Amino acid sequence: MIQAKPNFIRVVIMIVCVLFEAALVGIIVHFFSRQAAWIEGVLRLLSIVVILYIIRRSEHLSSDLLWIILIMLFPVLGTPAYLILGADLIISRTFRNIVKETERAKDYYFQDTQVLRDLEETAPMKKGQFHYISQTAGFPFYNNTGFDYYRTGEEGFPCILKEMEQAKRFIFLEYFIIEPGEMWNRMLRILQQKASQGVECRVLYDDMGSFGTLPGSYAKELEKHGIKSVPFNRITPVLGTIMNHRDHRKILVIDGKVAFTGGINLADEYINKIERFGYWKDNVIRIKGEAVWSLTVLFLTTWNALRHEDSNYMVFKADHADDVHDFDGYIAPYGDTPLDDEITSQNIYMNILNQAVRYCYIITPYLIIDNELTNALLLTAKRGVDVRILTPGIPDKRIIFMITRSYYAPLMEGGVKIYEYTPGFVHGKVFIADDNIATVGTINLDYRSLYLHFENGTYLYGSKKIQDILDDYLDALKVSKRIQKGDIKNGVFKEMLIYFLRLFTPLL
Repeated sequence: MIQAKPNFIRVVIMIVCVLFEAALVGIIVHFFSRQAAWIEGVLRLLSIVVILYIIRRSEHLSSDLLWIILIMLFPVLGTPAYLILGADLIISRTFRNIVKETERAKDYYFQDTQVLRDLEETAPMKKGQFHYISQTAGFPFYNNTGFDYYRTGEEGFPCILKEMEQAKRFIFLEYFIIEPGEMWNRMLRILQQKASQGVECRVLYDDMGSFGTLPGSYAKELEKHGIKSVPFNRITPVLGTIMNHRDHRKILVIDGKVAFTGGINLADEYINKIERFGYWKDNVIRIKGEAVWSLTVLFLTTWNALRHEDSNYMVFKADHADDVHDFDGYIAPYGDTPLDDEITSQNIYMNILNQAVRYCYIITPYLIIDNELTNALLLTAKRGVDVRILTPGIPDKRIIFMITRSYYAPLMEGGVKIYEYTPGFVHGKVFIADDNIATVGTINLDYRSLYLHFENGTYLYGSKKIQDILDDYLDALKVSKRIQKGDIKNGVFKEMLIYFLRLFTPLL
């Protein structure tokens, strides 16, 4: 078994490098202190240009308000800070490769025009959403040839193991967090066994997400056992906006025949083998058939931006000619990237809200939203739609929980119903509407998921199994507390602190 070694040496190196960088900045500031007057004048002029630039390019101005305020109040410090941390002026080689590979991958997404035509004829009122996902975002719709929704990580985990054990050609994993323990160790044993049998095994994990759980050399340790591996966006001590963009996706593809996604990472709390914040409620969705191809391409896009191995993705496309399925609605796995001009996840969420007629139910661990999404929630409720949001009863991050709760009052005043899951922490990311629409994936209702991270989801329409997702939601409400006006009481000082912290949500 591969053992994960402590990160102590890695942390020490990081601290030394950061201290060196801070000292270097101090020397530079001291050197230019005698020219402070004219430097300040230039920076004040530059700050005006930068603010106008932010306003012009911003797709979510309320979230960029922090930078505008900092630059206005502290132009000498705020302007350079934005240019280093906030502006995508310097794109890393990794991200340039991702942009290039993403463009190349577009040739591998094939939309069957008859499927799209049938879908639009079936639900003409939803035609705009279907067009957006398939034509603008570029992720095809497929006849749904089978998916299964698992209410918890421990419910879905045995199915994951069973499918991995049956792998014949390849196993691809892409996860934000991997942590050695019962869950990962059992998966790793299968990967080692399959690799020894000639099955292509690839593991991609986010370097920051797994910073406290895996040593810096872990990818090399996996390689020794025949498992190809690469960490995403290695952490460096050099400050920059590129460190903000993390791979938050959860994708497992087996032989191109079956895929898993949902909210769970690969650590023991996700299957409740250990307790961290009460009961950990998450979800898993298994997809079968042609729709698995979109998740295969999504994985290969990131993998080949980092490893440059596959000149032709088609070698991983499964033959489904002999598969026997009863078509049950439609399905469209999709991805989101912070490196383009399309806020795909938020747009899909907002389209669901705007098109809802009877109800729209939401699960999210974090509720940190901009004015645009806030207004969409309020308008949906004011149209008479039953809008409910389920958030954790026991938080994993207390500051984030305080900020999440600060959004309750205005939403409730507009008719949105808020519930907190009393048994513990809810980590799923789900929208359900009108019995026939759902999306399950990795996208939280917060700034990072919507604007900074690489994410993925699965859009479902017209399937009978959407009822399974709805039943799970309604059952969760039975053990949740509906928040009423006056339940959240903050003093004046705490209230001011919370709204001050909300300015910093892009950095949290």
